Order: sequence, then structure tokens, then C-alpha cells
Amino acid sequence: MTYISTVNDLVAGSVAGAAQVLVGQPLDTIKTRAQIAPKGMFKGPMDILAQTVRKEGFFALYKGMASPLLGIAGVNSLLFASYVYSKRIVSPFPQLSLKEIAIAGGMAGAANAILASPVEMFKVRMQGQYGAVTDKRLRDVASEMWKDWGFRKGVMRGYWVTVAREIPAYAGFYTAFEFSKRKFQSVYGDQLPVWALLTSGSTGGIAYWLSSYPLGELRVALE
Repeated sequence: MTYISTVNDLVAGSVAGAAQVLVGQPLDTIKTRAQIAPKGMFKGPMDILAQTVRKEGFFALYKGMASPLLGIAGVNSLLFASYVYSKRIVSPFPQLSLKEIAIAGGMAGAANAILASPVEMFKVRMQGQYGAVTDKRLRDVASEMWKDWGFRKGVMRGYWVTVAREIPAYAGFYTAFEFSKRKFQSVYGDQLPVWALLTSGSTGGIAYWLSSYPLGELRVALE
């Protein structure tokens, strides 16, 4: 039963991750272009949106999506497994304190960077192409990075910045998620309504970005 439950969790996490990519990719493309575009190229986020759609078409907002879609199952599986094992390392008891949750989340984030780093690197490389005839496909970008820079300086470029980002990011995410969930459970019991879980997840997501955004900006600049 434990094995089946784990498989179900991993499959659900992968599906949820794919949905996250599909929904969030346009905003992520706008954010990334705001971070990497030459000074004066865009006036702001709305101008990025308008120019991207006008010059490259609507689907340009989904540039770089192949990398996270292909990698999301591995990334989510690694994060899930790392978090489960990290909680066991931090405490032998099933109910962890928020401080222990933060430590376990940070440990899981550090492990997650192993896969998240190359996935994001390729995504950013694709998003940084503005519709020129010389734009490359994902496989060409990957081949070029490997040929020119190798594994450590190419495929894993920005890895240590990703580690530094993921540790506070997932410490913040899991702590905020658990804090919010436990507050709801004190009112509604252990079986929470869907809206309460969604609210807890949103709270965790906000904490993720507040904890990691400056380092995320640095990582994009390195790529």
C-alpha cells in the first residue's frame, strides 16, 4: 500500500507540475525577458507581452516550455523523495515542528537543484531568443552547450546559485504551507476542503518567491 501511495503521489505531482508549467509559462517568459533583455528594449511587462505577441506570435510566450515539461516528472519526484527522507533525518517523529519543516525543506531544495538547474538553464536560453531566423531549437541549444562548455560549465551552469536559491525557497515554501494547513486543520479538522489546501499551497508559493527571488535573478543573469 505504501508503494502504491508513493507512486500515486509521484504521478499526481508530475501532472500538477505539468499543469503548473502550462499555466505559468507565459508569465515566466515575461519575467525572464524583463531580467535578461538589453536596456531600453522593453518599457515594462506589458510592453514585453505586446511586443512578444506582435512580433513572434502568441505561442512565443511558451518558448522554453519543452525543457520544464520534459524534466518536471524527474524534478518533482526528486523533490518529493528528498523531502520525505529529509523529514526522517531531521526527526524520528511524524509531526515535525515548523523549524524542523524548514530544515527538511531546505535539504530537499538542495537535492532538487541537481535536476532543476539544467532544466531552468535550457528554459532561459530558449526564452532569450526573440524570433530571429537564427533562433535555435532546444536540442540545438543543448548540443551547443555540451560541445562548447561541457557538463560542468555548460549543462550545469548556475548550479551553485540554484542550490543557494532552492534552500531558502523550499524552506519557505514548506514552512508556509504547513503553517497555513495546520491553522486550517485547527478549525476544520484533518480532512481539509479543497479551497483550504489551495490557499495553503498559494501561501507556500508566495513564501517560495519572497525567499528566493533575488537569487533567482542572479541565476538568470549567469545563464
